[in-house]
Amino acid sequence: MAQYFEIHPENPQSRLIYQTIEIINQGGIIVYPTDSSYAIGCHLDDKQAIDKIRRIRQLDQKHDFSLLCTDLSQVSQFTKVSNNAHRLIKTLTPGAFTFILDATKEVPKRLQHPKKKTIGVRIPDNLILQTLLQTLGEPLISTTMTLPQQTIALTDPYDIRNCLEHEVDLIIDGGILNADETTIINFADGDANIIRQGKGIATMLN
Repeated sequence: MAQYFEIHPENPQSRLIYQTIEIINQGGIIVYPTDSSYAIGCHLDDKQAIDKIRRIRQLDQKHDFSLLCTDLSQVSQFTKVSNNAHRLIKTLTPGAFTFILDATKEVPKRLQHPKKKTIGVRIPDNLILQTLLQTLGEPLISTTMTLPQQTIALTDPYDIRNCLEHEVDLIIDGGILNADETTIINFADGDANIIRQGKGIATMLN
């Protein structure tokens, strides 16, 4: 049975943040709010938990996960960030963007694109998630909380609990969210290119 934490979106309770980190470090799978929609994730190095997320969402091995990071410094540990990419990411974050960058050796190979050796990274603008990531001190591996046979993410944490209370270890209630997608910007081919327009607006690339 999943635990269910109601965390205040503007003043996250430290006690619940530390309990969440304990669950993550023990191999738990959590559902949490982002600045675009709810997402599901786990510890970066936990292969068993990642495989379980694939099963819950019925994802194949080709599905691309993202790294949720606190800031550009952390992004730079896990990806190769050019000067141009650095400037653009600094301008657009925190925000509803996913950036495709070349991965460093810090990213497990099973999480990299099998041919391009890239990884998507995010610096989300959600206080609950930012507080969690800052306290954790390392990225979370993440994917949108979209159930099999559905095309949009779940938006209501009560619905998530009804669907997944026996599948995940923790659901964080951060309120009802919109089912938005992030804007995906690809840097892997050199220049910055928007490959999916979502919630995030990058006027300098339009």
